[in-house]
Amino acid sequence: MAALLAATLQQAETVEDVRSQSYALGYLGKLYQKNQRWSDATELTREALRLSQSINANSVTYRWQWQLGQLLAAQENTPEAIEVYQQTLETLTALRSDLAAVNPEVRFSFRGGIEPIYRELVSLLLKTDTPEVSLPENLLQARDVLESLQVAELVNFFRADCVVTSPKQIDQIDSKAAVIYPIILDDRLEVILSLPNQSLRRQTATISKAMVEETLDDLLINIANPGADINETAVLSRAERARLDVVIEDDQDPTAYQVPAQQLYDWLIRPFEDTLSSSGIDTLTFVLDGKLRNVPMSVLHDGEQHLIEKYAIALTPGLQLLDPQPLAARQVQALAAGLSERRENFPALPYVEDELAAIQAQVPSQILFNETFDKQTFSGQLTSTAFPVVHLATHGVFGATLDDTYILTWDGRINANQLSSLLQSSEISRDDTIELLILSACETATGDDRATLGLAGIAVRSGARSTLATLWQVNDLGTSVLMSDLYRLLADTQQTKAQILQQAQRNMLASEEYKHPYFWAPFVLVGNWL
Repeated sequence: MAALLAATLQQAETVEDVRSQSYALGYLGKLYQKNQRWSDATELTREALRLSQSINANSVTYRWQWQLGQLLAAQENTPEAIEVYQQTLETLTALRSDLAAVNPEVRFSFRGGIEPIYRELVSLLLKTDTPEVSLPENLLQARDVLESLQVAELVNFFRADCVVTSPKQIDQIDSKAAVIYPIILDDRLEVILSLPNQSLRRQTATISKAMVEETLDDLLINIANPGADINETAVLSRAERARLDVVIEDDQDPTAYQVPAQQLYDWLIRPFEDTLSSSGIDTLTFVLDGKLRNVPMSVLHDGEQHLIEKYAIALTPGLQLLDPQPLAARQVQALAAGLSERRENFPALPYVEDELAAIQAQVPSQILFNETFDKQTFSGQLTSTAFPVVHLATHGVFGATLDDTYILTWDGRINANQLSSLLQSSEISRDDTIELLILSACETATGDDRATLGLAGIAVRSGARSTLATLWQVNDLGTSVLMSDLYRLLADTQQTKAQILQQAQRNMLASEEYKHPYFWAPFVLVGNWL
């Protein structure tokens, strides 16, 4: 292989093909890197980088910057490695529009070709054996890298550089909210805590990525199956439960979920319990990573209580993506649309009619039901009337790609981009912002830990300040109960949206019929929690 690369290099030099020279040198450096010939690999990579930069070939440059960062890290030159990794991210930012394009030259696997750069940099920044750089500075940089990763994932998801960011600090948004940034690394779980007007805090759990993901899978399986002693009529039919890809055991302990839920609590929350309490925090906002996105944080358990019993909870892809405006003090009006009949391969939702009726009983509403919930009528209602709340009680799927993310109407599907365009065009025509988008019968596609990108994508691109959605398809009678309670609270209280959802979930938890987290935990608030 080395001989072939050397011959390629010689040929490229002969014809003065600088790009090919850069590739040959870089790949030769990669070969030496694999053989741990650090000095030779570093020298070749630096020359490959110099050549790619000389022709402004950013799509090549970032590769050799990344490779050089890895080489420097392997040689324990952490400060320079961090500097080179940061330069790599700057190159990627300049490349963002190209990376999002469907251009085969620069369109490649985000998971394999981009995401690891962010993770490796965070790992370097949080190394405990790095005395050269102060820890507070490293924590700030690590937090910023995590936020940048969230933006990069959304750009990749939408295949367009369409994500507008505006850096913000938590003390500028909510003096009683804390932001928690967990990141799953290969050899450990890192957690960064951001509190208003305080320095960042950090906790490390020395646990493998495989063990973290096994715990998350265990929790999800046990939440998805309420157990044998739960009222069978309140749970999904067997056919519907089969779609969750879990095995239903008739003798399953309905409290089995508490073991993994307590383990996650120990990793993410327990190290910060005293700090959260002494800081007067009442709301936790999570910027989640990887498979953690598939798990409702509300179900974490301290041995006595669920997390939702102690804190209001929200999710955000990052503070820089927030529109931090509080819920406007005005009469709540809703556009509520839903399907109760079977469409395509999705089962009927017989209680959707009750859900829409409950909304109409609580707040002034325009209802689109079954045949009247078609694309044209839905679009017309959005553009003709200022609705602070848009509620869609219809099947939908949050997938790992645009094509796999959609909601159902009577006459077909509306994908993520189409829904975003409809909602944004309605805001432009009405010069008014949608406060809350509710997707009450959607589910996250199974088998992909990136599927919740569809939820985050809709939340960011819809233009709505907040999105309330479900991580899995809940029994629609239970949904109707929670939604009725939520709208009652929305109409009558001055609480934040996160606190309103918290109260509605706590009310379900206090009931005998709906106390299992299968019913209340999948409801998550994404975006602005105020």
